[in-house]
Amino acid sequence: MQTSPAHAAHHDDREIETLQEFDAVVSARGTLAGFRVQAVDLTDRTKELLTSGAEGAVFLGCPMRPDAAAKIRADGALVFPPVPGLPFDPYRGHLYSPDELFAGLDQGYERTPDALGYAWFQHTKADGDIFASMLRSVHDDAVSDALDELLCRAQVVGVMGGHAMARGTREYAGAARLGRELTRAGFTVATGGGPGAMEAANLGAYAATFEDAMLDEACELLAGAPSFTPSITDWARAAFEVRARWPEGAGSVGIPTWFYGHEPPNAFASHIAKYFANATREDGLLARSNAGIVFLPGAAGTVQEIFDNATPNYYQSRGEPTPMVLVDRAHWTERLPAWPLLQSLARGRAMEDRIALVDRIEDAPDALKRLAG
Repeated sequence: MQTSPAHAAHHDDREIETLQEFDAVVSARGTLAGFRVQAVDLTDRTKELLTSGAEGAVFLGCPMRPDAAAKIRADGALVFPPVPGLPFDPYRGHLYSPDELFAGLDQGYERTPDALGYAWFQHTKADGDIFASMLRSVHDDAVSDALDELLCRAQVVGVMGGHAMARGTREYAGAARLGRELTRAGFTVATGGGPGAMEAANLGAYAATFEDAMLDEACELLAGAPSFTPSITDWARAAFEVRARWPEGAGSVGIPTWFYGHEPPNAFASHIAKYFANATREDGLLARSNAGIVFLPGAAGTVQEIFDNATPNYYQSRGEPTPMVLVDRAHWTERLPAWPLLQSLARGRAMEDRIALVDRIEDAPDALKRLAG
């Protein structure tokens, strides 16, 4: 059963991100020289640290005993110690999971690591402290590194759309079917990781390994808590009930941000790349959608994403233009007429035959395939 969207996690051969990798390197080489050890708890590996060389190694946020730290520093290693009192690990080696971000949900959302991360961000974002801004940057860079490792061989389709789309609506069910169909076609679905259209697409991806009826039943269950307002706790609990009833769904990616802290991540993306910097998050989501993007009806954020994606396609700054499919003719030609502008931009350029406008969500997968040639 598919639980990871990437065929195989791949990372720099010098990176050590688990205790198993640490043990394998020490036993095979007898030295850690030149390696990067990232967020691995080494408090029980004092003997190995005292007996292995570490010249040119870098240890990022690895708890260890003082004698071990002194020894590897003397060998010529750089040691960045864990930072106490933070609700997040700036050196983390892996993406977040829903269970990690929502730990403690039974005591209310405000007690979860996700909410505590946002509270820390609110407290530090305006005080101009270089240390806090450095921690945010290091964290976001570690998240980008983990995301690249996860997606290194995946065909990623982005699904963009607004957070306001309520559970229990026809639109939500359509976005969920889109996520399911894309996942069954072998794509990795990536969304902005939040509620609404984003959650629907991640839910659909999760449902891809089950019988079709499961998605209808899940949508019905979720409709009892249609929105993350007024209670994020109730909204998130409903999602975890669905996951408990149908465990081990297929994998997908959510890329949310603490910048929009009122907007929680959804629990259906198996891998969550959560950022402090929204600009890094936006660009990263679009740049990694290498097999194209479907734009569902949305407001200002979705309009911004359309043209953030159109610009590199226009200049071909990332190589060949990638497919762009806009869904809902009335929305994108009358309510927010982004389509005529996109058409005008594309005229006479390589991206011209990589854009499409479709009426129904059900038409998006075929349009993607057609545009991809």
